Amino acid sequence: MFPSLNEQMDIIRTGTLDLLPEDELEAKINRSIKENKPLTIKLGADPSRPDLHIGHGVVLHKLRQFQDLGHHVVLIVGDFTGMIGDPTGKSKTRPALSIEETRANGQSYLEQATKLLLADSLEVRYNSDWLGKMNFMEVIKLASNYTVAQLLERDDFSKRFKAGTPISVHEFMYPLAQAYDSFAIKSDIEVGGSDQKFNLLVGREIQKAYGCEPQCILTMPILEGTDGVEKMSKSLGNYIAFTDTPREIFGKVMSISDALTTRYFQYGAFASDEEVKKMAAGLLDGSVHPRNAKVETAMRIVEIYHDKAAAQGAFDEFERMFVKKDIPDEVDTFVLPAAEMTIVEAVAAAGMVASKKEAKKMIEQGGVYIDGERVAEIGQKADFSTKHLLKVGKRKFMYAVYNA
Repeated sequence: MFPSLNEQMDIIRTGTLDLLPEDELEAKINRSIKENKPLTIKLGADPSRPDLHIGHGVVLHKLRQFQDLGHHVVLIVGDFTGMIGDPTGKSKTRPALSIEETRANGQSYLEQATKLLLADSLEVRYNSDWLGKMNFMEVIKLASNYTVAQLLERDDFSKRFKAGTPISVHEFMYPLAQAYDSFAIKSDIEVGGSDQKFNLLVGREIQKAYGCEPQCILTMPILEGTDGVEKMSKSLGNYIAFTDTPREIFGKVMSISDALTTRYFQYGAFASDEEVKKMAAGLLDGSVHPRNAKVETAMRIVEIYHDKAAAQGAFDEFERMFVKKDIPDEVDTFVLPAAEMTIVEAVAAAGMVASKKEAKKMIEQGGVYIDGERVAEIGQKADFSTKHLLKVGKRKFMYAVYNA
């Protein structure tokens, strides 16, 4: 039923940062093969936001590899812990969510995650099923297994404590609560981003405290956002969402820096080590043009979240728009509230920018066009009793017209 130990370990090690303790994992896999029993692989899903991006895909792809090896993946939707809010990397206390919000976000998470995971070999659990039923005595028992000093070893807690920034007691409960999840499902391996290493290690300690064999932990790299600086995040606007259109995905990948291409090729497009090495060598010696490397990366990522035809279509459209300077095949039409408006008012009303202030900034930067002509003045007006083509930035197009 299962590949050999060496075959499994080669796949599991690929692209990982931490694999702790490796000897324990090998022992678990050997036992799994001998008993013909799959390991339980855990991922905790924080449902504070319902939208997944390709940074999340790094971890989900590793889970898919475990599925392909024959193991059992359990997705823990943190509907209960989501009401606390994961304090990882946060400089202040996060606002609490209701159980209804976390459940709704969790369902959206699941629907998107199955773009990468095999639904028929995926178990979904909600941690309110056990955490919500604990009495206060049981909570006290859980808390007694970890010290404040240990919790303050966490980098974000430590920084906040030293800076005098408030840390609520319930935030200390987050790593303990998600660690209890590992005991509740008897997790063999927990997978997460490198920023989750502390939480995953707490899971090992809590399992031990409750007399359960401790899980091994596996951490994956954090993928940088399209800005190449911060980690990919919806709040920072530097993300590529699972739900983005093929055109949006392709265009966003093409906008990244040349230096980021091989990272996206490896962790966004799930290229093999051999393919990554070949691309990196080609970029270094000049045999591979940076643009061509980005095109290959963009097409692969589009194919993962859509299909091959969509990837080819996105490439063809990109060529028309940016090489041949054509417009997309399909452009929406927005009906304006007045016939005569400034371009600032029009692009803001059409939702092409977040605000008039942003529209003015884009005009100052030379990034707004009407019917192919760059808008030069912030106060420039147009008569929208007839349809005009508006363009903001490189990829946003919209027809605008007033219908009395």
